[in-house]
Amino acid sequence: MEVGRISVGWQGDGMLPDFRLETHFSKWEFRAEHHLTASDAESMSMRDLLAYATPEQRAEFDDFWLGYTETWGAPDLREAVAGTFASRTADEVLCFAGASEGIFAANTVLLDADSHAIVVTPNYQSHETLPVAICEATGVPLDPTDGWSLDIDRVAAAVRSNTKLVTINFPHNPTGAILSADRYAALIELCRHHGIHILHDEIFHGLGPTGTEHLPLIADEYELGLSLGVMSKSYGLPGLRVGWIASQDRDVLERMERLKHYLSICSSGPSERLAIIGLQHRDELLARNNAIIDENLPKWDAFFADFPDLFAWERPQGSCMAFPQYLGPDGVANFAERLVEEAGVLVLPSTIYSSDLGPTPDDRFRIGAGRRGLDVGIAAMQAHVEGRAN
Repeated sequence: MEVGRISVGWQGDGMLPDFRLETHFSKWEFRAEHHLTASDAESMSMRDLLAYATPEQRAEFDDFWLGYTETWGAPDLREAVAGTFASRTADEVLCFAGASEGIFAANTVLLDADSHAIVVTPNYQSHETLPVAICEATGVPLDPTDGWSLDIDRVAAAVRSNTKLVTINFPHNPTGAILSADRYAALIELCRHHGIHILHDEIFHGLGPTGTEHLPLIADEYELGLSLGVMSKSYGLPGLRVGWIASQDRDVLERMERLKHYLSICSSGPSERLAIIGLQHRDELLARNNAIIDENLPKWDAFFADFPDLFAWERPQGSCMAFPQYLGPDGVANFAERLVEEAGVLVLPSTIYSSDLGPTPDDRFRIGAGRRGLDVGIAAMQAHVEGRAN
């Protein structure tokens, strides 16, 4: 159907499959005593965030008008987002209610039933299920024997005459991998040659062990690049539900803005004010969150060193997640199920990240390193593993 300038090309019955990760979290996230698989950095209270605010910004909340805001996002919020890029401007930013709305909008306006999309696997599920619901898609697996890197030759081999979109995510969920700069540049040149948009899920940009070298943001590097960002992950502020896509492609932004009229319409006004404060103090928030990762990764090092026959461990390159290998004969799904039911420790088995586009590892599990209070959870996990061994 046509909605103004928006081409909506859903095929089949329009039904999306169960979102495995979110369903799993719906069951366990607030029931499990020890949440050791979080993909977001340590959050903060309103008081802590407002401590960064100017007196004028704090006073603004007393008389704040609780009406609708602009569909594009408040102008000063878009200016603050643009300030995180090397050369983007506020009119090249469209705000969303979190990152998921942006993922939905980008796939819906860029793809139709006659299109083809390429996605990396494993992946955050909506990066696969949304294009598959609209058109044909090809999965290109990341290689665990090559640091979970992306083989650009395999991407090139997957390109068709009707390929409209390549979706990537670095730092990667769930592995924490970061693509090398040369492969990133090669991917951009490949897509530029074929006129293919790149949706880069950059929601973990800036997050990782101190000294992590992150890729340049795709909206700065490529005229058909879409940079997906959010306050949830690197900044540790998921409760604000403020995300964005930045792009040099103004036509795509305008089409997504019109689709947004059918979705959230606009962001929460108070959340926009709080997001501006966070973005204005981006360096402080990232330094705080990365220091927590620095503190937590040695704790995971020590845990896995105690069980070399049961786990294979490798530190992540970026983000606050890792994807260790489970070597037990019972399988990772059984291990994760017993761990949460018997010890109250929540991890994500790699079965959550299975793909319909090709095989993905079935012997891994996702853990987090971005939140405080990790010690008690690791102690419970250690006791469980030792108890099962005896």
